[in-house]
Amino acid sequence: MHNFEGRDSMNSHDIDRRSFLRASGVIAAATITGGLSSPAIGQEGGGGANKPLVNGRRKLGQLEVSSIGLGCQDLTGAFYATAPRRPDMIALARAAHDRGVTFFDAAEAYGPLEVERILGEAVAPFRNQVVICSKFGWNIDPETGRIAGGLNSRPEHIRLAVDGMLKRLQTDRIDLLYQHRVDPAVPIEDVAGTVKDLIAQGKVLHLGLSEPGPRTLRRAHAVQRVTAVQNEYSMMARDPEADILPICKELGIGFVCWSPLAMAFLTGAIDQNTALQRGDFRAMVPWFAPDNRAGNLALVALLKEWARRKGAIPAQIALSWLSAQEPWIVPIPGTTKMPHLLDNLGAEAVRFTPEEVREMNAALARTPIHGARLPAGVLALSGVEAPAKQR
Repeated sequence: MHNFEGRDSMNSHDIDRRSFLRASGVIAAATITGGLSSPAIGQEGGGGANKPLVNGRRKLGQLEVSSIGLGCQDLTGAFYATAPRRPDMIALARAAHDRGVTFFDAAEAYGPLEVERILGEAVAPFRNQVVICSKFGWNIDPETGRIAGGLNSRPEHIRLAVDGMLKRLQTDRIDLLYQHRVDPAVPIEDVAGTVKDLIAQGKVLHLGLSEPGPRTLRRAHAVQRVTAVQNEYSMMARDPEADILPICKELGIGFVCWSPLAMAFLTGAIDQNTALQRGDFRAMVPWFAPDNRAGNLALVALLKEWARRKGAIPAQIALSWLSAQEPWIVPIPGTTKMPHLLDNLGAEAVRFTPEEVREMNAALARTPIHGARLPAGVLALSGVEAPAKQR
């Protein structure tokens, strides 16, 4: 198992972008861009006995996926400082598929490299029935996993990264390949053009971007059709509504929500007394700081009220709310726990009428969120605009 180098020594109240990247080798920043999992803290409810099935399908551009995906970021346990067993994670991914999930999200940065290996082994028996996503963009050696630091979306590095992904995922193509973060040193036209070449070669089927600047998204789409944007989006993190979601709607781009449960805040498992163990990334996230946490519990109370009304649990309300926003939005909650997986998949059975969505949105507008969604140094990597291509 690969752990985040030096992460335990970081102070959540005294972190800037440069020190964060230096201390963590960029991987802590990278890992948060997948569907964040519900950690070992007990999630409310328990839909396990009902064995929910995900029957719904949605379109990300022209790519059809299950209405709920599985974020695989924490299959090594590095993000929440847990230690799941590899055989259990393989079994969990296979259980998700057995229950209708066809959409699995990984990245070379997760582990690093190890999550792709786990996922590749897990889905090998039914590879052609699922959509595999992965991401490039960090300066990681695709053979050894050595972290050189910073971002790297140079065309030659992208090609090496994809070849490594194909081996680890035991596949001949990446169904959806994202740039994990915009590289401020590489024109997006070069990135999209390289992926376009990989699509022509059959190694990649679709292009995606994660946390891009709005102008960069348009420029990439002009070179190679962008199938999906993957950004953090939840009841607590609604930044995409300002510019990215309108662009996606205009251009016919799908939208994938990482951290749809706000790092488990929206499960109802977090309260003022919840202790985050040493090494847990959330210790650096402003939402979870004691002063902010108290204020944010008002949103949890609202979720619990709606859960009672709908005969559901808070996590299911949070996921179903996302799905109700647009038919081309797909949340990818992750977990290392089977009961949490079943709870999350049960969200598909929760339905909101248009009137209920309006009522909930009005209540959310009256419920302020306290603190930023990420540490300042990590947040600085979102919404970046790629440099202009020199003519």
